[in-house]
Amino acid sequence: MPSRTGAKTHSHHDAPDTVEDFRRLAALPEGPERDALRDALVRAWLPMAHRLAGRFRSRGESYDDLCQVAALGLVKAVDRYDPDLGNAFESYAVPTVTGEIKRHFRDHMWTLHVPRRVQELRNRVRHASQDLSQTVQGRSPTVAEIAECTGLTEDEVRTGQSAAESFSALSLDAEMPGSGDGWSLGDALGGPDPALDTVVDREAVKDRLAELPERERAILYMRFFDDMTQNSIAQELGLSQMHVSRLISRSCGRVRDQVMGDTGDA
Repeated sequence: MPSRTGAKTHSHHDAPDTVEDFRRLAALPEGPERDALRDALVRAWLPMAHRLAGRFRSRGESYDDLCQVAALGLVKAVDRYDPDLGNAFESYAVPTVTGEIKRHFRDHMWTLHVPRRVQELRNRVRHASQDLSQTVQGRSPTVAEIAECTGLTEDEVRTGQSAAESFSALSLDAEMPGSGDGWSLGDALGGPDPALDTVVDREAVKDRLAELPERERAILYMRFFDDMTQNSIAQELGLSQMHVSRLISRSCGRVRDQVMGDTGDA
């Protein structure tokens, strides 16, 4: 029996008359004939799905990807539609396809994971801000005005405004606002602190250094913290440079042996 899909159109050029085909689909058992009719119905209504996808073209997602999502929503609509309820397929399919596209944006288009409630707050705040912008002149709507318009609390409005910044992320190559000298966002990021590598060593030797005689502690401080040469230290303390060298070597060796011994005991 040939399909009547596409035999007659409604108000839209992409709305074929498929009433009898859906009734036949509902009556057919699982099998090749039913699968073929189901595929024909999906193809017949694809123009409608693509038209709905086009409404979301300006939201940062490619049109081809939106068409894929809309097609998935259309397949779900064809599978779930019940002609016995008396509603036209288009009135059932449009919200189903649109909901699938909106769900795609909600679940896949946010740079950061944001709870669904916060996403909804963001949408309500955004729409209210757009509406209020038509009535206030020369300024943006205030938090209080948006709260009154939406019925939200001012804290909820602020949460929705903050969520708007999570929908997309800046590139690390983006120029810093007001920099004027080519500085990018990546230039403002911190890096590993090389001093962190010495924290454990510093803590390990602290107690052992405190046990050294006062003169040895002073020599090590001048050498490694004041960055004085051995000759300068010798002149400062009235010692020979060779003697200072031996004291530094002996003190460092003692501290090292004690620290290594502590490590071995642990």
